[in-house]
Amino acid sequence: MPDSEMWMSAFHEARPVLPVVPEDVHGTRRVVLFGPPGSGKTTAAGTLGRRLGLPVLRLAPRPQDARIPCAGLLELALALQALPAARELTAGLDEAAGRPGSPDDAGRALRLRRQTAALLREAPPMTLVVDNAQWLDPASAAVLGWALRLTPDLPVIAAERTWRPEAAGHWCGEDACAVRVPPLTAPQAATLLSPYRLASREVTRIHTHSGGNPALALALADASRPLPDRDGGSESALPPTARRLVGEWLDEVPAQVQELLTSAALDDRPDLDLLGELAGPAAESLLAEAEAAGLVDLGQPDGTVRFTASAIGTELVARLPGHARRFLHARLAEASRDGVRRDRHTVLAADADDPRSARRAARAAARARQRGDHALAAELSLLAAQRTPHEDGDLLTERALTAVRDAAHYGDLPRGRAAARLIVGHDTTPAQRVDALVALIDASGQHLHSADELFADALHAAAGRPDLTAQVFIRQSIWANVNEGDPHRACALAGRATDLAEAAGDTATTVMALTMQARFQRVLGHPDAETTLSRALSLPRAASIPVNGTPQHLAARHALFDDRPDEARTALLPLLVEAERTGDAEATVDILRSLAEADLRAGRCARALDHAHRAQALTDGTSLSPAPACYTSALVEGTAGRTDLALVHARRGVDASRQEDNRVFLSRNLFALGHLLVVTGRPKEALEALEEVHDLEELQQVRDPSVLRWHPELAETLVALGHLDRAQSLLDDTRRTATGLGRDAVLPSLERAQALLDAARGDYGTAAQRLNDTADRLHALPLERGRALLALSHTERRGRRRASARTAAQNAAGLFTAHQAHPWAQTAAHTLSRLEAAPTDDNAHPRLTSAEQRCAELAAAGASNRDIATTLTVSVKTVEATLTRVYRKLGLHSRFQLAHTVTPARE
Repeated sequence: MPDSEMWMSAFHEARPVLPVVPEDVHGTRRVVLFGPPGSGKTTAAGTLGRRLGLPVLRLAPRPQDARIPCAGLLELALALQALPAARELTAGLDEAAGRPGSPDDAGRALRLRRQTAALLREAPPMTLVVDNAQWLDPASAAVLGWALRLTPDLPVIAAERTWRPEAAGHWCGEDACAVRVPPLTAPQAATLLSPYRLASREVTRIHTHSGGNPALALALADASRPLPDRDGGSESALPPTARRLVGEWLDEVPAQVQELLTSAALDDRPDLDLLGELAGPAAESLLAEAEAAGLVDLGQPDGTVRFTASAIGTELVARLPGHARRFLHARLAEASRDGVRRDRHTVLAADADDPRSARRAARAAARARQRGDHALAAELSLLAAQRTPHEDGDLLTERALTAVRDAAHYGDLPRGRAAARLIVGHDTTPAQRVDALVALIDASGQHLHSADELFADALHAAAGRPDLTAQVFIRQSIWANVNEGDPHRACALAGRATDLAEAAGDTATTVMALTMQARFQRVLGHPDAETTLSRALSLPRAASIPVNGTPQHLAARHALFDDRPDEARTALLPLLVEAERTGDAEATVDILRSLAEADLRAGRCARALDHAHRAQALTDGTSLSPAPACYTSALVEGTAGRTDLALVHARRGVDASRQEDNRVFLSRNLFALGHLLVVTGRPKEALEALEEVHDLEELQQVRDPSVLRWHPELAETLVALGHLDRAQSLLDDTRRTATGLGRDAVLPSLERAQALLDAARGDYGTAAQRLNDTADRLHALPLERGRALLALSHTERRGRRRASARTAAQNAAGLFTAHQAHPWAQTAAHTLSRLEAAPTDDNAHPRLTSAEQRCAELAAAGASNRDIATTLTVSVKTVEATLTRVYRKLGLHSRFQLAHTVTPARE
């Protein structure tokens, strides 16, 4: 098999998610697409067939056809019945069907082969697509295979569920290219499910549960009932359509394989050793059958057996009656070599009302927590709480609180809610009730429903206890900032929490409240922000404060805002160790994000990518909001990786923030999106995103321009579109605010934008001097320096100083290459190649016609092909042809390059 990878491409917005076949398949005449039911084989086959540019003849046998000899040949003959050869084949099939058992079987078989080959030769040019080829009857497959050997130029695409070539090769050709249809990625699944307007966490859960199988994902999205495990780990049945799909998938393997997979589904980390203990020497071959059917992935580095879609395991477990499930857990307990997992199976094999199982689960949870297995700890601690007798109220509350905290640390929202309900629905003390409600609020993050009622309940329980009330106020301040977009109210609530905690002598809560207050003061440009943070840093550090809520983390963030990335990194590294040790998923993601931003500012692009990838992977594996990780991924990928992936992250972050009503990260992801659109030469689209950032920040009265640096990006966009007065006003206002607050770190990027504005007004000398001065101030920030030098190169070229332009481009390319900022390095290299290839006479470059020049100017300004066609009163096809000529004449490959080569049209 050539290879099993097949790229998928999610079309923009609500357009369908369609497969894209690898380049090495395009020259192949015979292709076998394989994958489980619902994986998109039919769509992939149709897409590839259309790309070959020939009419498509599609055969689609059904399950009942597999038992009828020559049913496939009859379908072929009837599809081409206008041809004489088709009528001859039909007559031959009728004759064969009317004379069963004749001694002339060999002769008839030879006639069918001759007639089929004649039909394929007589057929007009076409691509033959055989969908559901697993149901093509053996007799038809044998005849078709023989006939296809005689028609090697006929393109054939077969789509079937499992790749099982016989010794002689596949029937459609011995050299057939076998391509596995891969699952949808998370962004592709989000595109597929966008019409359902689901919360981002729901999209993530559906993607995990479906394994990226499109039909299964749609079945889960269509279902009105909750997904399995939503309420704390119960193995609920799948909705009917999803059950049918998974059932078809499982039917691809025999019962013995399904039995072994059922045992795997009951273990949280099944591996080859465990399954070998259960099934003996046959385990390896049974698992190989399951892998061939696409049910499991055996290629995990740690040797575990992973279901390709968690819905497979859910369905297998749901089929088991209770007594059979307990019996298998008992067998797994005997076979398990891991003490904690042995205890888990022992607990699940026992009766639910056995108090001994609760004690065993609590002890196992503690051991899992100690060794850093936080997902297992969350499951076991909830089991311990659920199996604790209700009459033992104090112990139940204690275990439920532990379960809430374990779930919150791992970002397991369903289990956190299930554990919190055990406390809230029980007779508990005010402190216990507040602890549970606060833990639930913390665990819920952006997924908090009925927030007003929950906060009211917590304040009622905390009445008369200033220390408890302060804890509730801290959470309310976060909610006010993130979801209400009101940092003034958030700051006031944090201040009240500080006063109450200090009055109660609660140092840990005082530190948390001061840290929150300092965070909001910085956003609002309050002069006491650093004083408040210093007060928090001066108090003893409490272990109960989440790592991302400590003043040490906020101090590192402030260092980042002030362009001191090395200082920030030094402070963040020990915090990362602590967050990972405690298993706090949200804190770990936040610290990794901060490290990624610090390394990016310092030019350590490879490290930044690693931190961003780890933050994104941890986010996608938990119930955490994707918005924060997507923001960081967009920034880092756009600078150090691939801009197309960066745009996917940014759009996903925008969508998630809107669904969660997260104002803070809506601004951030829109900023990332706008920045990426600016640097890829799409200023019209960038303007829409960045103006929304402007409106959001103004609505929230965010004053400090160092926290989110959207101002120079918006100014650059306005310059590109010819709105020079608006750009000047924005730069003047921002510069005045930054200077008043002492935010000198913001000024270089404002100067870069100002230089672009100067150049747009024709003052190239002033612009160049400004950019030279800016670059000199940015030696500690190599990527920002490179961006200033690249702007200098474009400015000098427009001012007809090519030698200076080449020098600036060389310096920029050197910086970006040395620091592995790949997209920027490619842009700088292209700029340099054009300058080096160009003759010294500025008028000697290839001349554009007036129509080409006008079209190029509009495209450089960010206009779409349709907009250009409307402006010039020509067709879209004319615009496309004109731009093709422009790119060829100027040696360009993208609109980004065009925007830096041709002076954009002013609106």
